[in-house]
Amino acid sequence: MSPSSLKALPSMDELRPRTVTDQIFDVLYDRVVNLTLPPGTKLSESEVAAQMNVSRQPVRDAFYRLSQLGFIQIRPQRATTVVPISQEAVLQAYFIRSALEEQTIRHAATTLTPAHLSDLNALLDRQEAAIKTDSFAEFHALDDQFHHDICKAAGLEFVWALVRDNKGHMDRVRYLSLTFGAEFAFSEHRTIIAALQDRDPDAAAAAMRGHLGHISDILARLRIDRPEVFG
Repeated sequence: MSPSSLKALPSMDELRPRTVTDQIFDVLYDRVVNLTLPPGTKLSESEVAAQMNVSRQPVRDAFYRLSQLGFIQIRPQRATTVVPISQEAVLQAYFIRSALEEQTIRHAATTLTPAHLSDLNALLDRQEAAIKTDSFAEFHALDDQFHHDICKAAGLEFVWALVRDNKGHMDRVRYLSLTFGAEFAFSEHRTIIAALQDRDPDAAAAAMRGHLGHISDILARLRIDRPEVFG
C-alpha cells in the first residue's frame, strides 16, 4: 500500500457505528456532567430501559462504562447511584489533560494553516454568541469542540480520544463553573488562538497550561459554593 493511498483511509469514528449502548452512555454521561443527575441520584436499569424504549442489556453495558469512569457506583442487590465529585479524580484528569494538550498545542503552533485558524476563530464567534444568551450547555459543547478541533487540525486527533476518555471528572467541575467562568474561559481561548496565529509554540503552551490550570481555583470556589456535590 503506497503512502498516498493511506490518506484515503477513514478514521475509526467513521468506521464504527454508534451502538444503542453508545447512545445510552452519551445521554447519561451528559446528564451526570451537567448535574441533571446530581450526586446521590438512584438509577434503575429497568426504568432507564423503559424510558428509552430499549432492552436492559445495553443499559447494563452503559452503566458498566459509567462505573468504570467513576461516575456511578453499582452495588449488587442495592441501588446504583451517581457518585459525588472527587477532587482527587478531577486533579488526576487535569494532570493527564494538561500533559497531552500542552504538547499538542506546541505542534499545532507550527502546523495549523490559515484555513484552520479561520475555522477556529469562527468557532469562537459561536462561543461568544452562546455566552451572550447564557447558553451554557452550548458553550460547554463548543468548548470541547475547540479543543478537539485543535487536535484534529494538528493531525493529532488520537490525542483527543485519550483526553476524552480521561476528562470526565474535570467536565463536571467545568460545567458547574460556567455560570461564573464562561467569559474568562472564552478570553483564554482568544489568547490561545493569538499564540497559534503568531506561530509561537512556547506562548501557545503557556496559554493552554494557564487555561487548564485554573481548575484548582475553580475547585476551591465550588467547594464553598456547592459543597453538596463533593465527596
